[in-house]
Amino acid sequence: MGIYERFGVRPLINVAGVVTRCGGALMEQEALDAMNEAAKESVRLDEFQAAASQIIAEITHAEAGIVTCGACAALTLGTAACIAGLDVDRMNQLPDTTDMPNRVIMAQHQISGYEHAITAAGAKLVGVGIPSYTIPPGELHVSTIYDFESAINERTVAIAYAPRPGSNPPLEQVIALGKKYNIPVMLDAAAQVPPVENLHKFVDMGADLVAFSGGKGIRGPQASGILCGRHDLIASAALQSLDMGGAVTFDRWDPPPSLIPKEKLRGKPQLGIGRSMKVSKEAIVGLLSALQLLTEEKSSRDLKQHQLLLEEHIARPLHGVPGVEAKVIWTEYVPGGEPVLEVRLDKSKLGQDAFEVSQRLIEGDPRIYVGEKLLPKDVLTISPVNLNEERARIVSDRLQAALTS
Repeated sequence: MGIYERFGVRPLINVAGVVTRCGGALMEQEALDAMNEAAKESVRLDEFQAAASQIIAEITHAEAGIVTCGACAALTLGTAACIAGLDVDRMNQLPDTTDMPNRVIMAQHQISGYEHAITAAGAKLVGVGIPSYTIPPGELHVSTIYDFESAINERTVAIAYAPRPGSNPPLEQVIALGKKYNIPVMLDAAAQVPPVENLHKFVDMGADLVAFSGGKGIRGPQASGILCGRHDLIASAALQSLDMGGAVTFDRWDPPPSLIPKEKLRGKPQLGIGRSMKVSKEAIVGLLSALQLLTEEKSSRDLKQHQLLLEEHIARPLHGVPGVEAKVIWTEYVPGGEPVLEVRLDKSKLGQDAFEVSQRLIEGDPRIYVGEKLLPKDVLTISPVNLNEERARIVSDRLQAALTS
């Protein structure tokens, strides 16, 4: 009996990708071993985050960085840092931003439910780019850099941006605007790894804060993430998420100086807005281990293996099945350009639609979850991120049975 069965839960094969609802990406054994070792000893978390900052900074080219309990938490902490800076009184007041500058501007077409992470810190999220005409259904108004500039005022504390292929206005323009007005630019790059170069690309371009998920392309613990960027902002985020010394008085408090500039503080913050987002020593170890394992060479090997699994083990056996077209593509809606298998169905020939086939896979044993985004268009999407040869064979057999029964 497996660990999940022991607790009364059926495991599944996740070919929906790195989506959180299916557990994200499976971890590498080296990272799991590191977490197991870390669980057997204690450590001061502020010192550990300071050490993590040096490793993250080296890999991301940022001035500093911390491990968070996910990209969502990284965005909340990043926003809190932009609002409070190193002002301890403001830290203690959040998420109440009464009498504080608290506006975060973002392109209207990029705002989604994920931006609750920004407003959770007390920010007022302002959508930028109001069209001067009625937009037809299915289309959108693309914000321009002039829309951003016109939205900036004395209460603006940050510009939020989600970098994607073809994003508008171009990130270079947004960063330049932030520099012009001395307003931090914070990026939601949760799913932008791979490619590995994105870990430092956005910082190299001049972004002030970048949030990455640890449980997606990095393949660290699912409840882990990275916030990296300017040292002063990372220090503020750390101060608002770490337990800073309990009852120890300010004069006796000894935070790690490489991460926390005590000399710039007028007091010690209380348990901050990030207390509910605390990260464990095991998660820090798992994230750092996964991050160090993630090289360009390894990523390239993995991508080739993923493509092979999709083409040879799953797509090829479907060739010739009436009403089914299976093709491996590299597409923008898969973050980082991972290969994905699209299985297009002709309902008139197959006698069932993609929703019905997906449900058959979910109800079987083991359960298989495919990507949901294109089901309305009768397309099953299969991500290879969590596949090995054994799982690919199971998916292939089950998919053939569901399509031909």
